[in-house]
Amino acid sequence: MKPFTLISHNEDTRQTLPHYEDLAFVSKRIIEVLENRQSGQWQHIYIGETISQLDTNVLEMMEKGLLPYESLCHIYETRSLGKVATTTEDANDSHLKIVNTFENQIIYFPDHEVALTIVSFYTADHSWPEFHCYAQSPEKALTFLQDINEKLRQMLMQSVTFLVDTEDGVKRRNYGEHSVVSREDVMLVDSVKQDIFRSIDQFFTADGQFFKEYGLPYKRGILLYGSPGNGKTTLVKSITGSTNAPVVYWQITEFTGSHSIQEVFGIVTRLAPAILVIEDIDSMPEYTRSVFLNTLDGTQSREGLFIIGTTNYPEKIDPALINRAGRFDRAYEIPAPSSQVREQYLRKLDLKDIFSHQQVVDMARLTKGLSISQLNELYMSVALNWHYDGELAFEDRIKELQKQNKRSKKNDWENDEASIGF
Repeated sequence: MKPFTLISHNEDTRQTLPHYEDLAFVSKRIIEVLENRQSGQWQHIYIGETISQLDTNVLEMMEKGLLPYESLCHIYETRSLGKVATTTEDANDSHLKIVNTFENQIIYFPDHEVALTIVSFYTADHSWPEFHCYAQSPEKALTFLQDINEKLRQMLMQSVTFLVDTEDGVKRRNYGEHSVVSREDVMLVDSVKQDIFRSIDQFFTADGQFFKEYGLPYKRGILLYGSPGNGKTTLVKSITGSTNAPVVYWQITEFTGSHSIQEVFGIVTRLAPAILVIEDIDSMPEYTRSVFLNTLDGTQSREGLFIIGTTNYPEKIDPALINRAGRFDRAYEIPAPSSQVREQYLRKLDLKDIFSHQQVVDMARLTKGLSISQLNELYMSVALNWHYDGELAFEDRIKELQKQNKRSKKNDWENDEASIGF
């Protein structure tokens, strides 16, 4: 037996239910437009728990031609009939342009027979906007949402996506295709590299068949820690660039709270299997840590997610993150490069062969304690000297970098004759 409604659109409830009639009047008009476009029993379908970022995602797909649509009409003539905005979702493109919007407009998706709109309702006391979905059955709305999730997953595999906690909620930023870092470019002990990449590959092979076969929860988390500049970001880029899965970076800010934690995990879970990168995880505000830990414990919020956390300050990490199974399964130290790694890296940098074999050996020996990023700076400085003056003078530059290391550890910059500043 099909369910029925006690009070239909055809009734006039102005005298008996005046406030309901304020809402029903608009709903009647919207359904009339939809029935004229596609005959059938149109109804309002509640999708409130699924709409986080939905309007942004769907509008982006519409703009890219991935989702056919029709604008059937505007709702109120006295509300905005167009929108000009900056394309803030794309960090590389902030030009003003005419953009589409669901506000005050009924947008119909013919392939799915679903319509979306953000409509404002008015009563004697106030007005408020609501995001509405209309379809001829809940099943059609569900199929539409499932298709959107899959399209979003495929779309995000083509770019680097950042979720940023802001004062106005979680915002998505796309950064386009990023420079590819091969696994061979990672300067790390072979045994650690093998362990990390093997766990990544098993996770995304056949949608985690390994985990199903061995009866393991389909979730994993690793924590990368170590001093700045030793290759944590390079390692993460090599993982994300060589894995066939959506990659989302979550940028924690002072606005990170319990709501944004739930929203981020809700967004990423719908993309699963996927990678969630949380850089500088030690910056998580203390008042939200219990919510974050509880979310990591949740089976549903972690299903299909490979989480990578990074920190430069492991001593600031809450012990509860790594001392309880199921949160971060393994913690890997990314140490300062060994003499062998330093020599290997310097030879790789020296594309023009400006160093002799012995000079590279000497540089590797003298650069003890320098990070990978400092080796880059060393090569840059020496190459500039060579290019303009025909001199290497790498010993002097190494001494300068090591002095900087000592001063940074002691926080003693003021006494330097060549101090930083003006």
